[in-house]
Amino acid sequence: MMIEHIAMYVNDLERTKTFFVKYFGAKSNEGYRNKSTGFRSYFLSFDSGSRLEIMNKPELKDDKKSLTRTGYSHLAFSLGSKSAVDNLTEKLKSDGYSVISGPRTTGDGYYESCVIDIEGNQIELTE
Repeated sequence: MMIEHIAMYVNDLERTKTFFVKYFGAKSNEGYRNKSTGFRSYFLSFDSGSRLEIMNKPELKDDKKSLTRTGYSHLAFSLGSKSAVDNLTEKLKSDGYSVISGPRTTGDGYYESCVIDIEGNQIELTE
């Protein structure tokens, strides 16, 4: 068994798609739109075969995103090396994204950094 995809609602569908394409090499489908409900989505595919569905609909409620809330915590991307983690962390930081930890080796042995994306979600970069 495997997880087929992860989905998340976002406020800005186009900017979120661009973020994952630009920084993580995602490939996007053409998108989907339900004209009667206003629901829109993209499936983003990554080289590993994993997929992320980003979605939007008119009646979204956007509560404050606490990093210590229950439920969704973060998305983690394995980049393949410490230097890749360092380089992407620096690129995201120089482009104005908040780096909230690292790069560092954690107590459980991961080399990682954590950044906040355009929607306030935590993204973990690991080697």
